Amino acid sequence: MTRKSSTAAETSKTGVPREIAAAPRLLGWYDGHRRALPWRALPGETADPYAVWLSEIMLQQTTVAAVKAYYVTFLALWPDVAALAAAPVEEIMKRWAGLGYYSRARNLHACAQAVVAAHGGRFPGTEAGLRALPGIGPYTAAAIAAIAFGQRAVVIDGNVERVIVRRHGIEQPVALAKPEIRRLADEATPSGRPGDYAQAMMDLGATICTPRKPACVICPLAEGCVARASGRQDVLPLKGVKAARPLRLGSVFYIRREAEVLVRTRPPKGLLGGMTEFPGSAWDALGDPEGKAAPMVAVYRKLPAPVEHGFTHFELRLAVFVVEIPGITPAPEGCRWVLEAGLAGEALPGLMRKVVAAVAADA
Repeated sequence: MTRKSSTAAETSKTGVPREIAAAPRLLGWYDGHRRALPWRALPGETADPYAVWLSEIMLQQTTVAAVKAYYVTFLALWPDVAALAAAPVEEIMKRWAGLGYYSRARNLHACAQAVVAAHGGRFPGTEAGLRALPGIGPYTAAAIAAIAFGQRAVVIDGNVERVIVRRHGIEQPVALAKPEIRRLADEATPSGRPGDYAQAMMDLGATICTPRKPACVICPLAEGCVARASGRQDVLPLKGVKAARPLRLGSVFYIRREAEVLVRTRPPKGLLGGMTEFPGSAWDALGDPEGKAAPMVAVYRKLPAPVEHGFTHFELRLAVFVVEIPGITPAPEGCRWVLEAGLAGEALPGLMRKVVAAVAADA
């Protein structure tokens, strides 16, 4: 058994399936306690598909707090999908710098261009149509379809998973229980106000049914919650065993030429694709502790501490080498000089921003 609750046929005292009966309670709570978010339509307003799409792409594997400022900036620069499609991808990458998971920015631009070219600047109104666009997966398609187009779609993010696991007492790690979670989410999703219901479930998980110390006493779905009844709300969801991430090593070279610093652009595909970086070695098990991958001959100074950064599938540790060279030195092939004072405006990923901070701290 994966859960302690009854079967899908469980009904309330009125004879209505329990989860459908719970939807009005949740929506009533949402009407009074919904989060005010810059991309969210006000009560009674119709959601803008562009705003919903832009926010959902930014929110993938990223917190609301981190996204807000980026969203406001993007909307100010590119107020509609046509404006975003016409923007240089390099500018989009610069504005995305620091938000992480940079393939999202490339897909964002590709998707905007596809919407303009194939759909006349209007997002498709169905899950199937949305999923055909670059960078839009099952969750994002469902969220846009429900929130922007009022389609009944099953929207499941991490917050929703946690609510369902606790409400039904699912005693399996989430990774193993996903089919059951989806079945239960589908069973609970109402035909009326599907967008509000999806956002209500997200808000419930983000503000009340939180990972630690859920506020069960004020939860609109406390009645019938298996985890609360059994005192396991602080235990569920169960955590699976995470595999240790391998460690990769490498070097990076911070080369100054008077007021400039040497950078290059990573290939458009792959990890950190299209982003700006300081020259460095490959990342592997051996690394480059002596700085043999330096892009030009010079007497480098190695910083006493490496820069460390965690990616989804591995940990990275970079030895940092610093040098100042004469002002007449040309940039090596594939590199360019940029003003050091303008690095904040470059498309530097978080890893390279750590390098900048490490160099500044050592000065």
